[in-house]
Amino acid sequence: MKKILFVASEGVPFIKTGGLADVVGSLPKYLDKNQFDVRVILPKYMCMKEEYRKQLTYITHFYMDLGWRSQYVGVLETIYDGIHFYFIDNEYYFAGFKPYGNIYEDVEKFAFFSKAALSVLPVIGFQPDIIHCHDWQTGLVPVFLKGKFHENAFYANMKCIMTIHNLKFQGVWDMQSIKNITGLPDYYFTPDKMELYGDANYLKGGLVYADALTTVSPTYAEEIKTPFYGENLDGLMCARANDLRGIVNGLDYQEWNPETDGRIYQTYTADGFCNGKAKNKEALQKELGLPQKKDAFMIGIVSRLTDQKGMDLIDYMMDEMCQQDYQIVVLGTGEERYENMFRHFAWKYPEKVSANIYYSEDISHKIYAACDAFLMPSLFEPCGLSQLMSLRYGTVPIVRETGGLKDTVKPYNQYEGTGTGFSFANYNAHEMFDTIRFAHSVYVEQRAVWDQIAERGMREDFSWNASAQKYVELYNWL
Repeated sequence: MKKILFVASEGVPFIKTGGLADVVGSLPKYLDKNQFDVRVILPKYMCMKEEYRKQLTYITHFYMDLGWRSQYVGVLETIYDGIHFYFIDNEYYFAGFKPYGNIYEDVEKFAFFSKAALSVLPVIGFQPDIIHCHDWQTGLVPVFLKGKFHENAFYANMKCIMTIHNLKFQGVWDMQSIKNITGLPDYYFTPDKMELYGDANYLKGGLVYADALTTVSPTYAEEIKTPFYGENLDGLMCARANDLRGIVNGLDYQEWNPETDGRIYQTYTADGFCNGKAKNKEALQKELGLPQKKDAFMIGIVSRLTDQKGMDLIDYMMDEMCQQDYQIVVLGTGEERYENMFRHFAWKYPEKVSANIYYSEDISHKIYAACDAFLMPSLFEPCGLSQLMSLRYGTVPIVRETGGLKDTVKPYNQYEGTGTGFSFANYNAHEMFDTIRFAHSVYVEQRAVWDQIAERGMREDFSWNASAQKYVELYNWL
């Protein structure tokens, strides 16, 4: 039996700020238990929900050197959904109201976490064949592993995988501070290792020292080899192209299932979804105070409100969109100017726009179930889960062809009668608006065709089963 250890800074249901947590919480469940013993190590944050904190059992504690200090390392565990989770405890690092804070604190916190994750292994008696690291927060794990730890027979044969969930976040801080914090010798801080433009870079360290690299979609794996998407690491990505593969994230089909979803107003299946969606739409209109018009073209946006997500394109066309027979339902938080932009349009066009500037898991499920279309015009999108959720619920995605959006949404072809959504290629507000108008015309004039597009989307399989198989191939190859 192969032993796999996931090391990450977040994982559902314990702590979540983004898609990374969904992957870390879901993927281990879908790996064959007869082939793999998969376990997960996370930080024990003070901000974790009380119900989950209560489930943790204390195993042991010890002290570990980090740079010039000696630090307390507490170890707790729990079994959740059949998966063994370990938690690293240190209140100095993991107190606070949210998992991430100022970068100068985070670089020390995750240096501690990376070293502790390796140090606890002999203590808990788990010797993995492969350590699967996620994002910059665990970038030092391969660095530490291939350094001092490698001299110890216990660690000598361990292999490392580094998965990039978003290349934009790299864990960059000044070199002297990082030398101080980590205790790593000067030898590591050169341009072929952890140094980048005069600073130390955690993610780069992980990408240099890991045995294999993955990212969360095949298109994004190609994009990050170019300067526009490569975030100053495109050269390294090209150099390691043979070790890099793109595997699309899956969706937890138990959590996101319109047939059994207790959070939506009315459950439905792919066979007779029109009626079910109509009831959800009417109920959501009522709950949000929008006019209950069953023929209004309802567009959902569930997103961080940032430039990365294409909010500037929406900002540019919002007035024109409000002149059409659309209802626009927004859920999310982000940059103040976009939060205020949506609030402004909800005030100006109360019958057209509902701006929900917060995040609620319940409302997000309701939006996926109720809307006709889902808008996601991202500047870049490593994988994206929102378009997978909308496909699952028969809500037709309108996306820009980038990263995982290009890999998962097949554009509607009116001549062949194929496709599961609508897409546009250039990062251009008018091109986005034209695509929305084309989608709207199909919705109004060819409702049967629209329903077929939605149904094809519902019948696609983006569960973890397919993606997990690709990870299995990778593990076996390593």
